Amino acid sequence: MSTSAPREPGHRGRRVATALAIALLVALPALPGLVVSDATPLLRIPVESLVVVLLLAIVPWRMPRLVLAAAFGLFVTLALVLAGIDRGYEAALGIHFVPLDWPQLADAYGVVSDAVGEPLANLLVAAIVLPVAACAAGLAWASLRVARIVRGSADGRAVLAGTVAVWVAAAVVAPPLRTTDPVAAAASVSSVGTAVARTVTALQQQEAVARDIADDAFADVPAGRLLDSLRGKDVVVVFVESYGRVALEGDGIADGVGRVLDDGAAALAAEGYAARSAWLTSPTFGGRSWLAHATLQSGVWVDTQTAYEQVVASDRLTLTRAFADAGWHTVADVPSNTRVWDEGRSFYGYDAQLGANDVGYRGPRFGYARVPDQYTLKHFADTQLSGVHGPVMAEIDLVSSHTPWAPLPQLVPWDEVGDGSVYDAQPAQSQDASTVWQNPRTVQRYYGLSVEYSLGALVSFLQNVDDPDLVVLVLGDHQPASIVSGQVPTASALADDASSGASGRVGATSHDVPATVISRDPAVFAAIADWGWQDGLRPGEEAPVWRMDELRDRFFAAFAAER
Repeated sequence: MSTSAPREPGHRGRRVATALAIALLVALPALPGLVVSDATPLLRIPVESLVVVLLLAIVPWRMPRLVLAAAFGLFVTLALVLAGIDRGYEAALGIHFVPLDWPQLADAYGVVSDAVGEPLANLLVAAIVLPVAACAAGLAWASLRVARIVRGSADGRAVLAGTVAVWVAAAVVAPPLRTTDPVAAAASVSSVGTAVARTVTALQQQEAVARDIADDAFADVPAGRLLDSLRGKDVVVVFVESYGRVALEGDGIADGVGRVLDDGAAALAAEGYAARSAWLTSPTFGGRSWLAHATLQSGVWVDTQTAYEQVVASDRLTLTRAFADAGWHTVADVPSNTRVWDEGRSFYGYDAQLGANDVGYRGPRFGYARVPDQYTLKHFADTQLSGVHGPVMAEIDLVSSHTPWAPLPQLVPWDEVGDGSVYDAQPAQSQDASTVWQNPRTVQRYYGLSVEYSLGALVSFLQNVDDPDLVVLVLGDHQPASIVSGQVPTASALADDASSGASGRVGATSHDVPATVISRDPAVFAAIADWGWQDGLRPGEEAPVWRMDELRDRFFAAFAAER
């Protein structure tokens, strides 16, 4: 009886594991370049993998090898994460991600949580975190396995040496041949290096922002003189979330929004109101509303989180602070806030802050909007403008038009708003966000409907407030995300426009938002006659286009006492 020698147990499994390890070392380090540029070939010799395998093959000690392999896995994974976030920022906001902006990712989670609910948002986070952790662990394991084979096999050392030789030869002949697509590339090193370079640039830009903060022609002008022509008036700045140029010009959107504005203009004219409108170029796109608010209030171009933090830590004069110093009672009505807003008092100068928990709302939530806009305006009118009161200056943020634009509230009769329970049945009467976002056309339609609602709520507010001294500046904070607005202008084009003082050019145009001054007092419009803004609630193509940071100074100049 004869027997054949048994095959080595697990031999095939080890070969599969080795092939998998090599595939991971080739593919994963190339992914950051593929994420950043769709044209980047996936199959290149990854320099990072060559270097780490070479080092692991010659390091004789176990613990240093483990540390080196772990560091390699974490580095490549970090590069992939940075590339993915940067691609998302560029698609949604038209900017590149700077690592100094890490805290904004928590805000992004908040928006997603508001849209789809916290449990699903947590599942989405887990769906991201787990593959990221697996990527880091897989790369560390792959590098150790391949290095062990190289160390213990003459064939393995020959393959590594041959691969390095091909890389070196390609690098030598590439310049004479003018080859732009390298055989070997360090995509992860490039990704991390680019992030570091952007961070350094952002830090350098702080000097320019500091100069802008210090350069303030109105810093030493008494507040009473700055706002002399508005004495005795209630002044309200209303930011309509995501109210951008696309709302007035976008296919399938502009018709509905235009009807609301035209009907609103006629209704307000019957109440004795007049309006003048123009375009303002926002420093942000698709989100980060606080940058636009800071820009308008401070007169400084605030287009990054770093600049924002620098400005709000300064003593730059804001519109609100000027009103407060001149004797107005100043109010921030921000129904999306659920916590104390420190900058609201320390920088902006608000005497009072009204957040989601301060307005007595007992109705349902509408996606991101904890409080529907009509309730926000009704509560403000009842508590701040009714009866005998001193002059009020307020900023009100209308957030029913905030992404994800679903579910949507509907207008109710003004005197039936009550504590908000009148809205109880409304969320079920609208499609929810998870359904709306299955189709871009549906997203666009719901965006338009949300703006129609917010503007309709504002018109109802003006019709029902008995305040002949009311002056309202209503404007958008930024354009909606690219799923609605279309192609995002490049960050470099916007930066060029901002630095040159230009507005309305290619790149800046897609950051334009409508702005309108509404009042019953002809003296208000006489003061801003030289602005050249157009009659009505909606600006046309020929309306002026200003950078948003210009408005503070023009506002002070228009309403200041003559010197």
